[in-house]
Amino acid sequence: MRKSLIPFFLVCTLLLPVSIFAVESIRVASTTSTHNSGLLDYLLPLFTKSSGIAVKLTSVGTGEALELGKNGAVDAVLVHAEDLEKQLVEEGFFLDREDVMYNDFVILGPKNDPAGIKDTDKAAEAFRKIRNAKTTFTSRGDNSGTNMRENRIWASSGKMPSRSNKWYISTGEDMPNCIRSASQKQAYTISDRATWLAMDDRPQLYLDIVLEGDPSLFNQYGVMIVNPANHKDIDYRLAMNFVIWLTSNEGQQAIGEFKDSHGNILFTPNAK
Repeated sequence: MRKSLIPFFLVCTLLLPVSIFAVESIRVASTTSTHNSGLLDYLLPLFTKSSGIAVKLTSVGTGEALELGKNGAVDAVLVHAEDLEKQLVEEGFFLDREDVMYNDFVILGPKNDPAGIKDTDKAAEAFRKIRNAKTTFTSRGDNSGTNMRENRIWASSGKMPSRSNKWYISTGEDMPNCIRSASQKQAYTISDRATWLAMDDRPQLYLDIVLEGDPSLFNQYGVMIVNPANHKDIDYRLAMNFVIWLTSNEGQQAIGEFKDSHGNILFTPNAK
């Protein structure tokens, strides 16, 4: 009886160190576009393999990610609201902000383009045409980085949409579902290019890119660490390893080589 138990105890002894000693980990909040596109599913295992640090990821809109950071619920954030990021660094909520990569926003619309967006090359003018034509527009309406950029473009077009405007629909949905809603309603919307290209059901949607290439649609992503002076449980050392890796030659090369399931390169690395 005792002899039969020896192999069992031996196996338990060999497995014990793996189960007891957890790897170090950091908490990261990142914008939904890095998750929807598949980028972080690709990047984070590479980072963990290189550093030995696991990442506990929270995927939310940029506004919510920044709030999580301000409240000390995560150690670092990877978001795309450059002006706001720099403001929050100046206000002492975050440290060590670094550029990581960029792509761009695109304006999507019905294939028949009822507002005539394809006749212009400026996003503000496109939004002005949508407002004047009272053509349906779906907005995320969730304070995400995309929603922040949308609001900036509306402001530059001369007038923000009103809640009473029946043509303007605030969905409160994530980017893929906001796009699907636009397709169903034959509406316009704005999206980051990565999410649009990575959607498996894109060929079935009644939408095209109707405007792209305007400098106002440039979409910079940045990473920064929550200020440990404000929250005692922030692991600055591990978070700095994450920043260093993302901006290193290894991390930048990995970002540049990432392609979605359709073969599209979705992000361009540009760490300085």
